[in-house]
Amino acid sequence: MALKIGKTERYIYESLEKKGALMFTLIDPVDYKTPEIAIKTAAEADRGGSDLILIGGSTGAQGELLDRVAKGIKDAVSSPVVLFPGNIATLTKYADAMYFMSLLNARSTYWITHAQMLSAPIVKQMNMEPLPVGYIVVSPGGTVGWVGDVNLIPREKSKIAASLALAGEFLGNRFIITDAGSNPQIQGSGPVPPDMVRAVKSTISVPYIVAGGIRTTEQLKATLKAGADIVQIGTAIEQSSKARKQAELFAGIIKEEGAKRRKR
Repeated sequence: MALKIGKTERYIYESLEKKGALMFTLIDPVDYKTPEIAIKTAAEADRGGSDLILIGGSTGAQGELLDRVAKGIKDAVSSPVVLFPGNIATLTKYADAMYFMSLLNARSTYWITHAQMLSAPIVKQMNMEPLPVGYIVVSPGGTVGWVGDVNLIPREKSKIAASLALAGEFLGNRFIITDAGSNPQIQGSGPVPPDMVRAVKSTISVPYIVAGGIRTTEQLKATLKAGADIVQIGTAIEQSSKARKQAELFAGIIKEEGAKRRKR
């Protein structure tokens, strides 16, 4: 028997059907000067058109800080609040759901199945909705690449990414993410290449999320044109002095692309 589809997962499917493309905003509490600024930014992104708020990060997003930010965001937004865990401690009762992720190209089995084994009973006890996610990290990988001991997918090897994504789908993941890591521009590259996005999208049948380094409207448009169903935005909104306007700008582009898809 397959894992039951919960409220948040159904919301994502129905929103994709209705809108054609979605924007998720990632809030990493560690990246903000205060919890209050993190909460305010999430609220601004929500009002600016974000379809879902993610909370998490590769290091430090746990304990009292996570509880405080998650509760504040949950009280401030109308869209679902979902955890993007960096490890087994990135859990809080104040979220609606969580990415229950397997890091498909990790070298260590800890990130593929062991962390999941350790956290699964807690997730069930908390009555947290798990979203089955296959997670793939692309070069340069950023912090998650280092922390997760990842065998990074070379940026020119689109077929490897597509095959790994398909394997993730066959293993039962109902979402696939490719992620270039945080601030890949600093490391001399950029978001997941459009050719790779196109290859993955043409290979899998589950919703496809593209994350990491999408900072400009040109990068966003290229990612959408290549086929991303959902674009995950973090740094672009975090570093904007006008988070709501930045969210509105990106959400408008995504809405326009989604409308084109529905017509097709």
